[in-house]
Amino acid sequence: MTTSATVPTLHSRGRLAARPAALAVAAAIGAAVLTWAVAVPLSGVELRVGMAGAARTVGVGSIVTAAAVAGLLGWALLGLLVRSVARAETVWRAAAVVVLLLSLGGPVAMGVGTASVVALLTLHAVVAAVLVALLPRAVRR
Repeated sequence: MTTSATVPTLHSRGRLAARPAALAVAAAIGAAVLTWAVAVPLSGVELRVGMAGAARTVGVGSIVTAAAVAGLLGWALLGLLVRSVARAETVWRAAAVVVLLLSLGGPVAMGVGTASVVALLTLHAVVAAVLVALLPRAVRR
């Protein structure tokens, strides 16, 4: 009598659906742009960071790029975790919180002026909140 045991494969834990993941990244970008619009044009905050002894203005292009990179890297990490870890969403959320906390050091260390630092911290938090809320919903079991 032979018994066949089911051997888990990398793909047996689930998959990440592309459309909801892409929509989560797009929502994070949109939320970042909306936050920037409230802070900069509407409230008059000048987003400035000090780099290499010189201050530079952070424009909407940098905001879009940073949010897109964060979203795509988060998507990639979640995709890897879904294929290899039993509780991928939980592990990913913990990693996302750690990444957020580490990323907050940038605005604190490099932001020029209190209003700029607060706006930059808010941008980081908004992008993280949207990604943490939406990206794990793309996991399909």
